[in-house]
Amino acid sequence: MSKKLLALTGNDAAAYAMKQINPDVVAAYPITPQTSLMEKFAQFVADGELDTEIVLVESEHSAMSACVGASCAGARVMTATSSQGLALMWEIVYIASSYRLPIVMPLVNRALSGPINIHCDHSDAMGIRDSGWIQLWAENAQEVYDNLLQAIRIAENSDILLPVAVNYDGFIISHAIENMYLYDDAEVKKFVGEYKPKYTLLDPKKPTTFGGFDLPDYYFEHRRQMADAMSKSAKVIADTAKEFSKICGREYKFIEGYKLEDAEVAIVALGSTVGTARAVVDELREKGVKAGLLKIRMFRPFPENEIADALKHLKAIAILDRADALNAVGGPLFDEIRAALYKKSTMPVVNYVYGLGGRDMGLVEINKVYSDLAEIAKTGKAKDLVTYLGVRE
Repeated sequence: MSKKLLALTGNDAAAYAMKQINPDVVAAYPITPQTSLMEKFAQFVADGELDTEIVLVESEHSAMSACVGASCAGARVMTATSSQGLALMWEIVYIASSYRLPIVMPLVNRALSGPINIHCDHSDAMGIRDSGWIQLWAENAQEVYDNLLQAIRIAENSDILLPVAVNYDGFIISHAIENMYLYDDAEVKKFVGEYKPKYTLLDPKKPTTFGGFDLPDYYFEHRRQMADAMSKSAKVIADTAKEFSKICGREYKFIEGYKLEDAEVAIVALGSTVGTARAVVDELREKGVKAGLLKIRMFRPFPENEIADALKHLKAIAILDRADALNAVGGPLFDEIRAALYKKSTMPVVNYVYGLGGRDMGLVEINKVYSDLAEIAKTGKAKDLVTYLGVRE
């Protein structure tokens, strides 16, 4: 294993991963905070460091459409976007998964308008959670890089052929500089492998149709096949992580517990907030509080059984959502984890919606959550099921 330590932003880490992957086609449109990723990647191409065909389009709808066309033709394809850009891709995002096209997309998470906001939350990713895309989440720049390399293998597995979104927090990860390891080009090239499309429009010996009109006689069966591929992808994601561990030195799991085994109360979270919560857990442990943490790395497919097993021994749990479903009953991660625990546990589970539009989530806020959990664990009752953390009421 050969690797070098560098200080990079999350967007630079993503661009470097794309450079080593060397996709055949990248179609993208700039949108904050994704823009510096594509600028960096375009610079690599302009300098002749790889031979990717960059397709400059007039909108994200066209970007995803170009990706679908290129992928149907048998190319290895990537794109990247954020927020309203993803919203503008919306129609074609579903086309990509229903055509079973292994497109990989760094998704630099940002709030959806309105009101207009360019900062981080997870409302964009949660908008496509049921679109048939596999979703991996990164806590830092290292995981952005590592997840993207694995995403190519997962998406292109012949039993899966579903697109993959690699999520990371806008500005917090995309623009912050961290020390991280980059792996040797040859090792990455060997791991990623050569893409050999299972179906392509350009093979006259094996005619294939994409985008046929799917009436009631077959539409249902095709959607069922997508669901089956999503179910199978969990094993492929696990196998890919195991193989990738030979390069990176550690094995990525669907979920990652921190001081959870003997914990009495715990927080569940996605993205960069996990790192802040880990620091709070350390502080509380020094004070004798049995606090724990669960990080969700794989959100689609949703690791229901693994989450339920990891949390079943606790006295109280708080689910942190950086997106509000606006359904009057809690955030999207809260809803899914409550469902995972249904009939498996009677422990109190509460929801904290936080950080919308980039509002800071610091040590003070997370300490408050653990303080609330201690009271809930003691009494067995929660004052509020859903709390908007840090908002001015």
